[in-house]
Amino acid sequence: MELTAGVTPGRPSVVIVPYKGLFQLDLPDIWRYRELLYFLVWKDILIRYKQTVIGMSWAILQPLITMVIFTVIFGTLVHVPSDGTPYPIFAFAALLPWNFFSQALSRSGASLVGNTNLITKVYFPRLLIPLSSTISPVVDLFFSFLILLVLMPMYGIAPTWGLLLLPLFVMLTLATALAVGLWLTTLNVKYRDVGYVIPFLIQIWMYASPVVYPLSMVPAKWRLLYSLNPMVGIIEGFRWAIIGSGRPDVLSIVISSLVVVVLMAGGLIYFKNMEQTFADII
Repeated sequence: MELTAGVTPGRPSVVIVPYKGLFQLDLPDIWRYRELLYFLVWKDILIRYKQTVIGMSWAILQPLITMVIFTVIFGTLVHVPSDGTPYPIFAFAALLPWNFFSQALSRSGASLVGNTNLITKVYFPRLLIPLSSTISPVVDLFFSFLILLVLMPMYGIAPTWGLLLLPLFVMLTLATALAVGLWLTTLNVKYRDVGYVIPFLIQIWMYASPVVYPLSMVPAKWRLLYSLNPMVGIIEGFRWAIIGSGRPDVLSIVISSLVVVVLMAGGLIYFKNMEQTFADII
């Protein structure tokens, strides 16, 4: 929306005018409403852990318990290779971006429908809602990362200089979740079936990503097609930055990044062009 000053005798006024054109994304409004973004993120964090017995300890227990289950099933019983890395660390390093992505996608995909009262009562850039839902799981990611730093010395693994590039992979994960979330949350406003599809999509997506198995298990002839899954490059990037074993699969990271750019551009355009109908349909 474009805010235009109106002329009213005796008092100033602001007229909200929708942008015209396919590529008018109104992104500067995100900066103007940055304080609202901060409060939306903070509200989401508080609500998530309000009236819980162990509070934010869930951010630690969830990946830790999942790591133990994966280690027993895939590392011990099935003997899935881990490229020379102890399987618990191998799995935990992949669970960091995956848990962040799955939580961000789940919340952003249902964010518009979950904020119906806010959308129908006051104007603000609607993009703030899925954006805040995508950002809030960063807190869980931070605490999970601290646990991984504690576990690594127990398995004889020391941090490497690759950790300096970890924020780039975090940003790429956030961008991926937001890009897909924009499509899903927009569709969910009109088609509520999408809300039921999201958990199933996340579950299938995990097994289509190298979380419990290494990228080296994928045949070379299928690796290019497999890398169209943006989480492939992200998970490999996290493992390289944290574990430091070998070199990252640069091709997978580049392909994943390009896919995210395309998804983000399309998601923003679709979201902004449907934004004017949200209050009427929701």
